[in-house]
Amino acid sequence: MIVPLVDIKTLTNSIGMAFVLIPAGSFMMGSPLSERRRFDDETQHRVTLTKPFYMQMTQVTQIQWKTLMENDSPYFRSCGDRFPVEQVSWDDCREFIEKLNLKERTDKYRLPTEAEWEYACRAGTTTPFNTGKCLSTNEANYNGNYPYTGCPKGKYRHKAVPVACFPPNAWGLYDMHGNVWEWCSDWYGEYPRHPVTDPRGPARGRVHVHRGGSWNYCAEFCRSALRLRRAPDFRLDFFGFRVVMEL
Repeated sequence: MIVPLVDIKTLTNSIGMAFVLIPAGSFMMGSPLSERRRFDDETQHRVTLTKPFYMQMTQVTQIQWKTLMENDSPYFRSCGDRFPVEQVSWDDCREFIEKLNLKERTDKYRLPTEAEWEYACRAGTTTPFNTGKCLSTNEANYNGNYPYTGCPKGKYRHKAVPVACFPPNAWGLYDMHGNVWEWCSDWYGEYPRHPVTDPRGPARGRVHVHRGGSWNYCAEFCRSALRLRRAPDFRLDFFGFRVVMEL
């Protein structure tokens, strides 16, 4: 069941990044054993997030990147300002956030934790996608030649599209499924099998988590519970990010 926010509270910073307030709460992170095409590292466990936080409503855009970093991202340059920034590594995201904190005279901007990302993506849902048991290419940008099991085929656009082309989830967040992968702050590690509060992931590691799927991946990789990982200096033309801001 989708649980919409009754009163969506938003804010916009000085470079046009729009954020929505995500409430504190608890949810089942990971996927049930019955979820089709799940991976073994999606062990379900209850997570409680004790503090609300602001999450960027879209993926960081080309114009936001250019405004702050004073350079273009190296791929899809001709696509336009509203396209998501891509070919950015976890290290690149960290540099962007450091500059954003300096510009805004705060220390509250950061990448989302893996738990925050999945909680916000689900927006109260327990299905494979926040759209239900299927994800159509009218709802997200992914390789529609490879739909989720039992779901119809759709378009394959062969590239990213401008942010916010599809309907948002119940909490006002766009493109949580597809378009470009989104980096999380966590090092990758095994999930616990017991309830946890405000998890931040392992204290150290070799690879960071990325979430959400992308324009050239099949539907199963867009599932809310799906988690992949890459080295912090890894970058390709379908890797982007979005930012959270602490209260």
